[in-house]
Amino acid sequence: MSELRVRPKNEDVTDRPDPEIARVAAPPVTPHKPPPRRHGRAVLGAGALLLLVGGLGTGAWRHHQAELAVAATAQQSRTLVPNVRVAAVRASDSKITVTLPATTTAFEAANIFARTSGYIEKRYVDIGDRVKTGALLVEITAPELDHQITQAKATLAQNQATLQQTQASRELADVTNTRDSRLVKQGWLTLQQGDNDRLTLQAQQAAVGVAQSNIAAQEAQIRVLEQEKAYQRVIAPFDGVITQRNIDNGSLVTAGSTFMFTLMHPDVIRTQVFVPQDEAFGLGPGVDAVIRVPEIPNRTFPGKVTRIASALQPGSRTLLTEIDVPNPDGALSPGIYCTVELYIPRKTPSMIVPADAVVFDRNGLHVAVVENGIAHLQKITIARDFGTEVEVHDGVKPDDQVILNPMINLMDGSKVAVRNPQAS
Repeated sequence: MSELRVRPKNEDVTDRPDPEIARVAAPPVTPHKPPPRRHGRAVLGAGALLLLVGGLGTGAWRHHQAELAVAATAQQSRTLVPNVRVAAVRASDSKITVTLPATTTAFEAANIFARTSGYIEKRYVDIGDRVKTGALLVEITAPELDHQITQAKATLAQNQATLQQTQASRELADVTNTRDSRLVKQGWLTLQQGDNDRLTLQAQQAAVGVAQSNIAAQEAQIRVLEQEKAYQRVIAPFDGVITQRNIDNGSLVTAGSTFMFTLMHPDVIRTQVFVPQDEAFGLGPGVDAVIRVPEIPNRTFPGKVTRIASALQPGSRTLLTEIDVPNPDGALSPGIYCTVELYIPRKTPSMIVPADAVVFDRNGLHVAVVENGIAHLQKITIARDFGTEVEVHDGVKPDDQVILNPMINLMDGSKVAVRNPQAS
């Protein structure tokens, strides 16, 4: 029989469960941490606030220091006097040296054509032969020309005989008119007979004039034929060298159209060069020149300008110039490419400025000229570029001190200090 337990009156069933029942029915209780305290959160907030305030203070301090540095740099830039290197501007030489390409030509050159028709009977010269004035070059044979001369002379003889006959008729008419004119005055002959005698004399006088004119024309024709006969012997018009030959023995030639030889006079070489407009002023006869040939590097050929054209070429704006170069040993030949150095007197003044001093920016070309420690920007106009130096026409004058490699921020009126050349 089971034992009953009496529960006290003041004991609540719900408040005091049975331990055995609790061990059987209730799940195990997991222990847990107590919630954090409120004063820990306050400490963390205060630390974050201190860090934020410190960061803002550091940033403000750094910004202030940066502003101070910028102000100091600006002040230093305003008060800084940079050291600069300078070079003196010098005046250009009194002569311009111009080098231009050119071509050599013979002082005299002639293309020799046949002046009479016929066949080449004998050729005496060939390419490269030197000939003297009047030397026989070739002989042309033309038998029909001899026949024409014989015919013309025979015709001349006929005209001369006709003239003699006409002169005799004139003399007879003159005698008759003289005799009959007295008889007409005495009344022994009629006036008609007197007129006939007088007019017959005039006709005979005119016939004599015609015969004389025929003789003169025939003599002129004979001279033409004889000149053609003389042209059968082709001679050299001047001293020179045969540079071309186009005929040989037995060749048929036609008067005025058959090219036979080219003769050139090479003892003096004529060089033609086209000088640009900006260098042509000051150029004239007598200007010194030097000819150089690439294939003869160790020799120069001096010469002088002998003639210039009076006008520039419209298309190229160049001036045709000829230079005579003595060539006694024949070292130069016509048709050679060469270079010509001309020493032209300068007509317009110009200055030489180092290329390192030239600045090109939005304001154009200019240089910085130092005067009493102040830099002045001067605009210039470049005439020619020599690489390390440039030639300018305006903006500077001789002995001006220009700054080499000027700073980008150099302004007009800036103070500068010229660096000691020995220290530089």
